Amino acid sequence: MFQSFEVTARPEQGPPRLAALREQMVQEGLDGFLIPRADAHQGEYVAARDERLAWLTGFTGSAGFCAALRDVAGVFIDGRYRTQVKAQVAADFTPVPWPEVCLSAWLKQQLPNGGKIGFDPWLHAAGQISGTLSDLEGSGIELVRCENLVDRIWADQPAPPMNPVKAHPIEFAGEGADSKIARLAEDLRRAGHKAAVITLPDSIMWLLNIRGSDIAYNPVAHGFAILHAGGQVDLFMAAEKLAGVRDHLGSQVTLRAVGDFLDAVAALAGPVQVDAASVPQIVADALGDAMTDGGDPCALPKACKNAAEIAGSAEAHLRDAVAVIETLCWLDQQAPGSVTETQVVTRLEENRRKDNALQDISFDTIAGTGPNGAIMHYRVTEETDSRLEKGHILVLDSGGQYLDGTTDITRTIAIDDVGTEEKTCFTRVLKGMIAMSMLRWPAGLAGRDIECVARVPLWSAGQDFNHGVGHGVGAYLSVHEGPQRLSKVSHVPLQPGMILSNEPGYYREGAFGIRIENLVVVEDAPLLPGGDAERAMLNWRTLTYVPIDRRLIMADMLTTDERDWLNAYHRDVAEKIRPRLGHDAQLWLDAATAPI
Repeated sequence: MFQSFEVTARPEQGPPRLAALREQMVQEGLDGFLIPRADAHQGEYVAARDERLAWLTGFTGSAGFCAALRDVAGVFIDGRYRTQVKAQVAADFTPVPWPEVCLSAWLKQQLPNGGKIGFDPWLHAAGQISGTLSDLEGSGIELVRCENLVDRIWADQPAPPMNPVKAHPIEFAGEGADSKIARLAEDLRRAGHKAAVITLPDSIMWLLNIRGSDIAYNPVAHGFAILHAGGQVDLFMAAEKLAGVRDHLGSQVTLRAVGDFLDAVAALAGPVQVDAASVPQIVADALGDAMTDGGDPCALPKACKNAAEIAGSAEAHLRDAVAVIETLCWLDQQAPGSVTETQVVTRLEENRRKDNALQDISFDTIAGTGPNGAIMHYRVTEETDSRLEKGHILVLDSGGQYLDGTTDITRTIAIDDVGTEEKTCFTRVLKGMIAMSMLRWPAGLAGRDIECVARVPLWSAGQDFNHGVGHGVGAYLSVHEGPQRLSKVSHVPLQPGMILSNEPGYYREGAFGIRIENLVVVEDAPLLPGGDAERAMLNWRTLTYVPIDRRLIMADMLTTDERDWLNAYHRDVAEKIRPRLGHDAQLWLDAATAPI
């Protein structure tokens, strides 16, 4: 473990690869080809074999795609990556702001006389293709299914991952796989569905209480599943992965070869439930009229953690806090200019490894100092590795995959004396994070209904940030987990047991970045003194316990309630974490959690 399997490309490698791709397009009679950052399972994270977008363009972000035409190649990226993409792609590729500019509008502008655009039907979701086709109607532009043209020219493309699967203990899962299968099968019967096709790896892992390592930092294995309304599951996965879990899977699960998947899908009697947002177009083609879009049956049950999963996640966060605090203590002992970003990353990962329950980090650690902190998903390389100089602020975003839970925490750290402007912006971000932490809201609201609470202090100063306020988090599963989000586009009602991040930020390109992140779990809100039970309310319980850098706080900008929240939070940090620390870190924590 503790290794990255990511494929990367230098900007100068992009133009010859793009030229080779265009030769294939000409041979196929195509005017363009779509290269998504996706695999056949449509999850957020992909194995090295499926890093086609990075291999072709050099762009390594976790979302986006390329539309390569014969004379232009657009790289579509959202607000998180508009600084990053400039440094990663050659001039032959044109960054396109997405979703502000959608694919269909761009294609119509580039191909006013129509054309044929090829796509690999394994790598595009059915809902995505149907939406694009609808938008292209009357334009003369066709979407053409074809084999993957990037795979044709990628001579040293890595092999598919074949790592062993292991059972996930019931003490951490909190519910047996047989119970999960039974209650989800009952949901299918109530909906009148004969079966559900499941393609998301984390859904399959959750349903069957198994974990894998086919994708870096994510404990999942590649495969497909069909859940039948009668309570049986067909699991399509390479046999060599499953040698150690055959007894664990039991008689309810039939193991089948991956090559049998499409034939099995085509043989299903409808209606068959799928998630159109994630099921590959080729699966929709096989189902035909039998398909109905009812969502991934595992998504919501997986998101609403049970008591064992919440307890495990809470304990994992306490142990994780030790690693982070020991690292922050060490960092404060170093003279400005004597430490690099890489050294911070290495020290933090070494401290996490001291916990035997750690299986891996949960994503590539982000340690961006000074201008690098303004790159939201920055990852240090040999070329960009920078020293933490006096006056810098460091954005340190990291997490761990523990047997009992997944962590994700960001702290922004002052390197000696920091300017007033940086402190003012930091305090606005902190005010937004505290506002979200303190929020009580009526049951039934979704992330889009409340996410603005964390932005208001920045809005008051004409500032904002180009990422969501928070994402869902798994229980020893993916660090980014749906369907819940604190986002302008999330319509999924928040429910007790959901774990999300609370992470407002602010980024000034070329200068500095700021982000403060805690993980929080949704709970039923207690009745307030003197209140009534007119409406069910929800609130957050914080899981993350690491100090927030007091040196960056403009105390006179905080209200009394905000100051009280911060001081109470720091008291909790000291109470929960101090007994777990070494002597030096205890002394550091005492100072870091002193009241404001």
